[in-house]
Amino acid sequence: ARMLQLIAFFQANGYRITYACTAQPSPFATDLEALDVRLQQLELNNSSFDTFVQELQPNVVLFDRFIVEEQFGWRVADYCPSAIRILDTEDLHCLRKGRELAVKEKREFHLKDLLTLPIAQREIASILRCDLSLIISTFEMQILETVFKIDKTLLFYIPFLLDSLDKDYKEKLPKFEARNDFYFIGNYLHNPNLDALLQLKNELWQPIFKCLPKAKLHIYGAYPKQQVLEMHNPKEGFYVHGRAEDVNTISQQARICLAPLRFGAGLKGKLLEAMQNGTPSVTTEIGAEAMAADCPWSGAIAKDNTDFVAQAITLYNDKQLWQQAQENGYTILNTVYDKAHFEKLFLESLQLLKENLEMHRKQNFLGRLLLQEQYRSTKFMALWIAAKNKPTLS
Repeated sequence: ARMLQLIAFFQANGYRITYACTAQPSPFATDLEALDVRLQQLELNNSSFDTFVQELQPNVVLFDRFIVEEQFGWRVADYCPSAIRILDTEDLHCLRKGRELAVKEKREFHLKDLLTLPIAQREIASILRCDLSLIISTFEMQILETVFKIDKTLLFYIPFLLDSLDKDYKEKLPKFEARNDFYFIGNYLHNPNLDALLQLKNELWQPIFKCLPKAKLHIYGAYPKQQVLEMHNPKEGFYVHGRAEDVNTISQQARICLAPLRFGAGLKGKLLEAMQNGTPSVTTEIGAEAMAADCPWSGAIAKDNTDFVAQAITLYNDKQLWQQAQENGYTILNTVYDKAHFEKLFLESLQLLKENLEMHRKQNFLGRLLLQEQYRSTKFMALWIAAKNKPTLS
């Protein structure tokens, strides 16, 4: 969703898009060619990229997460030095990993922990090497500016870009009485989702089900492991369905979305999708982090497991409370994620960067330092792998 929003932004402002990717095609992928986007298959650690990017000569190159910038950023800098290099962080990986480590070690997480994480060193180096990094969360903006002391000129806050919901759309959504049950959704290759599911199965659902024996919990998500599939237990109202064909239909049929996330970062797409479908949610402080600004939450933010259970039961039964939570979600969407507002600011930022790119890079001393050869370990590792992979003559 994030990448499609950025593609739409650039297309609306006259850019021709080439989507270059190392991943193999997926049957569930968006048909980008139907959106007038050119596709280019890439190989890792292969000089064919150098030829490709020299021939393309892009004005702007956007890297999807810091790992992609590590692989291709130096090649873009070498062969297309005038191209603006933008990193879309998606979320701060080091924040997510740091929190995950704290949960595994059963200790409290502190922001200062980030300073000792190797993944943080890699991620911050990537941010410094780029001309601009897109940050999806205000909390992560704060971390980058205060914990890592990143210059504000290298960062741009841009959340999900959403169209406002009008009155007609909201009135067409199913009402309280037409909805039943709870749902959880998440890709199980993403560790925060698997952990949240385990919380639901082992800690939360049984006390909810005890109070609401007619309710069901529907579990959706791509790439379910055997461990996940074996959780299916209709007698306990716990239904594991696998990949969802249409999240909107699922959300609109349900009364409440449950998201007991104990670690993570960025913005939670599952909770935004719930709001867009008029479905209140019960989540944690990490789940709701940076998502609502100063607006009341669309449901409940639980302090602990006992509170999570109590909030879920109350919200499920109380029509007036549920309707207010639904309205809160609409307010959040129309206030915090105003597409027109952020697209205007992003366009202005890009234009300013174009006009002052040379000076911008001169002022980014640490970024220039990290592009020097003695600090470009990813470049020389890639060149070594490429040389190693060359066929030898017999």
